[in-house]
Amino acid sequence: MRPTADHGAGDLGKLRLVPESAAGERLDRFLAELPEVASRAAAERLLATGKVTVNGVARAKSHRLVGGEQLEVDASSLRPVPLAEEPLELRIAFEDEHLLVIDKPAGLVVHPGAGHAAGTLVQGLLGRGLAGGDPERPGIVHRLDRDTSGLLVVARTQQAYDGLQVLPLERAAPHEREYLALVRGRPRSRRGRIEAPIGRDRRDPTRRSLDTDSPKEAVTHFEVVELLPAHALLRVTLETGRTNQIRVHLAAIGLPVAGDPTYGVQEAGLRRQFLHAARLAFPHPVTGEQVDARSPLPPDLEAALDRARS
Repeated sequence: MRPTADHGAGDLGKLRLVPESAAGERLDRFLAELPEVASRAAAERLLATGKVTVNGVARAKSHRLVGGEQLEVDASSLRPVPLAEEPLELRIAFEDEHLLVIDKPAGLVVHPGAGHAAGTLVQGLLGRGLAGGDPERPGIVHRLDRDTSGLLVVARTQQAYDGLQVLPLERAAPHEREYLALVRGRPRSRRGRIEAPIGRDRRDPTRRSLDTDSPKEAVTHFEVVELLPAHALLRVTLETGRTNQIRVHLAAIGLPVAGDPTYGVQEAGLRRQFLHAARLAFPHPVTGEQVDARSPLPPDLEAALDRARS
């Protein structure tokens, strides 16, 4: 329910009276209906950073309103900051007037967000023309984790963006999105399917896990490419595209990704998770022709694989 009274704005934020009709509603859902917030994701960001109080007290997103409270919301951090083009050297695996397939290096954040206002892939591509979607992340239809390398498609026209939106880029068939992952341990079979819902961890909201109050369907497929003395190199495809899905699912079956500081195991000489988006194949959203791009393992992962072999 939207609030019905506005008591002005001050330096600390806008004050509102919560209507009686909102009794029983979750705080995050109520916030998402405010015009200056406009989404659940934005509401969660404000709550996580202490930008919202109820009767002067910061509350969790699951707090239930009773009606009649004084709500203070400082949404100034949600105001979009104009994007500026930044120089960035990137390998382009495919390019035409409608889209780009980028070979993203590890360490590069895809779009601006909390803690990453500059130096992102989006700002490095502005000079090539991006279109569609959120003005703070134009052209972005799917993402890779900061420390995951490999292929990522970006729209250059609104027509391409709209077409890419309906392509299940995170699904294995008929569109192919293949990852290579080095895991510690030996799989019980040459191929496997992991089906387990994923969501924010109950005890640590910065992590994803199977132990969650907000489970979302997640399915991962893997097959063994190479068995090594203490590791296995896997080819992984996705039926769903949940945050950190591959890393969480492989850890859950006792095959943690090598070098993963959050869900996996540390490896000498490896400074990030061994996870690489090696192939991306899909029908072009405008021409209908098949796009099939491939990316070789970067040098740091090749070196880690050589060490694992020995």
